[in-house]
Amino acid sequence: MELSKIPMILFNFLIVIILSCCSSNDEAVLNLAEVPEVYKKIYGATDMYVEGDFVVIKTNGRPDHKSPYYKGTQWESTLYEAYNGDNPDFALNPNEIANQNFTFKIPLNPAVSKSHSATPLGAIGVSLNGVPFFNQYAGPNQPLTFEINSFDQQLGHPTATSQYHYHAEPYYLTSTKGKDSLLGFLLDGFPVYGPTENGATVLNSDLDDYHGHTHVTADFSNGIYHYHITSNDPYINGSGFYGTAGTVSN
Repeated sequence: MELSKIPMILFNFLIVIILSCCSSNDEAVLNLAEVPEVYKKIYGATDMYVEGDFVVIKTNGRPDHKSPYYKGTQWESTLYEAYNGDNPDFALNPNEIANQNFTFKIPLNPAVSKSHSATPLGAIGVSLNGVPFFNQYAGPNQPLTFEINSFDQQLGHPTATSQYHYHAEPYYLTSTKGKDSLLGFLLDGFPVYGPTENGATVLNSDLDDYHGHTHVTADFSNGIYHYHITSNDPYINGSGFYGTAGTVSN
């Protein structure tokens, strides 16, 4: 039947039903309000809500800073920048940045794990700008020795599937947020902080086997276990997750 032949009252009723179906459901709105404030610092999230015992964080994984890996992409005109870092051995890898579809499910109440499972290859956490953290390996038990030379001036690079990521200190975030600031969360729900604390550079020797320690932070007044990024291997995480990890899909 043509719309012109539908009585106006019925037509208006149909419009109300359609708009109701297309809008966000009440549960999603309620869950969004339940997200702890500290997670809202992840400004690169495209969506965020509470689902049971997890906070769900969705991101497109694309950095908001310039990179040589934007060459040839739709963002080249605004985000491409030739390498201008301090690594004389820099070598551009053949990959480029593209939008992803990450969904991180992170425990709302992180707790120490008895097993301390090893971190997998791929995303092990999420940074404030939505870019994933990767662990200290280029492949299965393969150090980053040569792969480091493809890190751009912000210490990130993309995989063969165009997943841009950080294995080490995300220079853009530490320069804009501060070297002692919260930089993101690993999949076990414990926060990741920068390479300085109380005005001093954090050394690997200051941290435990999982690359963290426990005390009060600017974001957690009651104290919490937290990771620190350091300038030496393992950079972000050590012998596995301190807590029980959630999940990530893409």
